[in-house]
Amino acid sequence: MSIPSFATMPSSRLAVAVAAALIPFSSALAADPSEPQATPITLDRIEVRGERPHLSAVDSIGQAAQRLDERAGGAAVVDGERYRDGRVSTLADALGYAPGVFVQPRFGAEEARLSIRGSGLQRTFHGRGIELLQDGSPLNLADGGFDFQAVEPLAAHYIEVYRGANALEYGAATLGGAINFVSPTGYDTAPAAVRMEAGSFGYVRGQASIAGHGDRGDGYLSVTGLNQDGFRDHAQQENYRLFGNAGFRFGDALDGRLYVTRVDTRSQLPGNLTLAQSQEDPRAAAAGNTALDQRRDFRLDRVAGKLAWSPSEGNSLVVSAYYADKALHHPIFQVLQQDTQDAGIDLRWRGEGRVGGRRNALIAGLAFAQGETQDDRFANLAGRSGARTNRFEQRASNAKAYLENQTWLSERWTLAIGAQALKSQRRSRDLFVSGGRDESFDVDYSGVSPKLGLRYIVAEGLQFFGNVSRSLEPPSFGELTGGPGVTQVDEQRATTAELGMRLQRDALSVDAALYRARIDGELLALTDGAGNPLGTVNADRTRHRGLEFGLGWRFAAAWRLSANYLWNDFRFDGDAVYGDNKLAGVPAQELRSELRWSKDESFYIAPNVEWAPQDHYVDHANTFKAPGYAIAGVRIGGAIASQWSWFADARNLADKKWIASTGVVADARDRDGANFLPGDGRSFYVGLEWRR
Repeated sequence: MSIPSFATMPSSRLAVAVAAALIPFSSALAADPSEPQATPITLDRIEVRGERPHLSAVDSIGQAAQRLDERAGGAAVVDGERYRDGRVSTLADALGYAPGVFVQPRFGAEEARLSIRGSGLQRTFHGRGIELLQDGSPLNLADGGFDFQAVEPLAAHYIEVYRGANALEYGAATLGGAINFVSPTGYDTAPAAVRMEAGSFGYVRGQASIAGHGDRGDGYLSVTGLNQDGFRDHAQQENYRLFGNAGFRFGDALDGRLYVTRVDTRSQLPGNLTLAQSQEDPRAAAAGNTALDQRRDFRLDRVAGKLAWSPSEGNSLVVSAYYADKALHHPIFQVLQQDTQDAGIDLRWRGEGRVGGRRNALIAGLAFAQGETQDDRFANLAGRSGARTNRFEQRASNAKAYLENQTWLSERWTLAIGAQALKSQRRSRDLFVSGGRDESFDVDYSGVSPKLGLRYIVAEGLQFFGNVSRSLEPPSFGELTGGPGVTQVDEQRATTAELGMRLQRDALSVDAALYRARIDGELLALTDGAGNPLGTVNADRTRHRGLEFGLGWRFAAAWRLSANYLWNDFRFDGDAVYGDNKLAGVPAQELRSELRWSKDESFYIAPNVEWAPQDHYVDHANTFKAPGYAIAGVRIGGAIASQWSWFADARNLADKKWIASTGVVADARDRDGANFLPGDGRSFYVGLEWRR
């Protein structure tokens, strides 16, 4: 079944055509047409074009890698070039090998379960528990939720991953941390590029980009489009994205940058199946989803600006602001029609110098965000809006003050001390009171989240770190309107301890961390002792602990082994109903690994495996499990001359039936309910890319 297009879709297609037409003339934008030079960063190759001046508003990937390497906790940089040698469609394609990140798409779509240290376990859509950033500005709505479709991995120069309290650098103090997608500029990417991908299940995806710079200004523009039928029935997707930025140097100490985003996306929702249905016919859609034509469609327009003043080396003051307008049309069991406007501003100081003869780095910031949503709800008449069932006017706001100081006690020891103070409001007015029940609420949340960390350098390229931190996460509107007694929902708080190490040699990199978090009031959908659903409430006490392990190893000149391993142990802690049961939703172990052979850039072959060896529960009562899985694939490709590259990407070669993700329920009562999302079957993709 085809998806009717937005009225705005023709303009998106026109933008693609205009960008493609501009590509032959992009040489006029480039001040330096020299060939790309290779600059080694960790184990990967970065292309640098032209001479890049110092920009206070934007870090180079080398600067970002060095800055994250000095964190007293788990953090990593993902080079955007590394994942371009295969299909790039979902966040799993971009973040699958990022240490500590669990990401698993549902039905091959962009929406996924994205989690760090067990954050947002219940969400397989509209994420929560992680601060998602675009060039340092929040992509989250003011209530804390975020949309996966708001991100374009192909328009990221690199991605910063801050696990847990290590995200305090951006003022984030959630359990999961922060992920920052940093855009290319006119200085550090190709003046022109065209990329096409095509493959199984009607998959077609393309990108056209142009970039250039002069003496004082630069710009970058990317337009992408995707259309796919999907592996499952009723799973078609269509989206178009425009990402652009332009910068200007007002002087040696002052520069600014403007960012624009346009997203049009439509997604059919095939829904959950029982395990038996998933094993019999994984391509089927849930009958109710088809009958109600369930979808999630939205349009997002966003503009952001950044002004940076750098009075001296190592010191910078950055003022950033953003405004986002989102329109959501979401037929599920009812039709949700939401219009949301979010705006925020952030003032951030980073200063480096010497205090008492010791190197010292101070980060201090103030941030404010506010969002307003008009939330209309209607009966679902086969995907069309029927009679209104409810109407809300919602408002969320967050005010933050944060500070983190790093002091180099000696050449080997670094002490990090920091804290975030947060005050949040969640207000909802019921404008359609029915049955005498007014669902309005007005609740405030506040608290301080401190952090203490140590880093010890054993030798060049080898360090150990440890930290103890608090985190605080107010509920989003999804939790507050999720069941009876919604005004009783409190914020989720956690105390996390972390120990880890980083090793960086010419041929070997290791990123490993052990953590343990004690969580008070984790936001979970639970039942009472009699099995009656309570909606989303605060659990009494839970415990998250695990191991995050990332490996990159070059050996025998032409070989590279990459791996991302997670061990997850998430449990209740003496709960009155669930005892010490395991929390549902995430496998206890997951491994992604790839072995790549490449003698030179002309050809590579990279077999890979994704493995979850153990069954895991879909319910907190621990009565029903999803099976483990192991799927294998292989990628081949290479460079053709100096401007062309190609790839072929084969996935799930054995065509196994497997469960990619599940719903999370309180008690399945030992029955096979509709809680399972089958993964894609055998698939093949090819791609071709041209860069000037």
